[in-house]
Amino acid sequence: MTGPVGGRSTIPSALARSWLLVPACDPGGISAAEGSAADAVILDLEDGTPEHAKVSAREDVVRRLQSGAALWVRINAVTTTHWRDDVDALRGRPGLAGVVLAESSTPRDVDRTAAQLGAGVPVVPLIESAAGLESAKQIAAVPAVVRLAFGLNDFRRDTGIGGGALALAYVRSQLVLASHLGGCAPPIDGPTMDADPDVLARETAISADMGMTGKLALHPAQTAAINAHLSPGADEIAKARELIARLGEDGSRIADGSDRPRLARAQSLLEHARDFGLTVDDG
Repeated sequence: MTGPVGGRSTIPSALARSWLLVPACDPGGISAAEGSAADAVILDLEDGTPEHAKVSAREDVVRRLQSGAALWVRINAVTTTHWRDDVDALRGRPGLAGVVLAESSTPRDVDRTAAQLGAGVPVVPLIESAAGLESAKQIAAVPAVVRLAFGLNDFRRDTGIGGGALALAYVRSQLVLASHLGGCAPPIDGPTMDADPDVLARETAISADMGMTGKLALHPAQTAAINAHLSPGADEIAKARELIARLGEDGSRIADGSDRPRLARAQSLLEHARDFGLTVDDG
């Protein structure tokens, strides 16, 4: 399960829509994250925490875990000296909801991290390079992995690819396919840097159209909109209910084989809507 700081209601990590990154060295930012609509809050020990503050930020994360808060933590890449300190500090902490692993390039990166953290700790590898994309299917198949995440800005720096939807369509589709073939939930898209709500809506619609069911956020104000855009809409729910009523919950009124996958999709949509607390039934 995954959830924000402070014991708020949880949504399974496989379904979480908004993943809010907040610097682990910023108590005010963490307080704002607690009050946001984020499905998952990630305390960031990597890029969000400057070099001089990593030790104290790590200690603060441990204190929060010891206090009973359920937290996701973004840890530093396995190629850095900070990685060992991160996994040593987090190992065995009961409040650890999972880790987001920066700069995941090979399945061995994830295997090593999972082994050091101990059994049962979910890992979300960030794919931030061409090497990571090349290994994405193998990374997704690592047992500890629950989802892949797209480190969009670092990926662009690594490859020189532009930021337009067409330029990144191949990368997004490869992450979706890798997730499916690797047996984990659909991936989490990269963040929208622009504060304009219309830009966020447009980019989240692209995420959904590509088959990505989560999105990273950098600002608490983005989380409610991401949740809304990545949840079934009222029209979708109504159409799903109509289809199920016509075909029967058990498919007993199916006359065309093509209706069976449509029924399964409709049932899945309503199940997810219930997970998100949306009204799907009459009355």
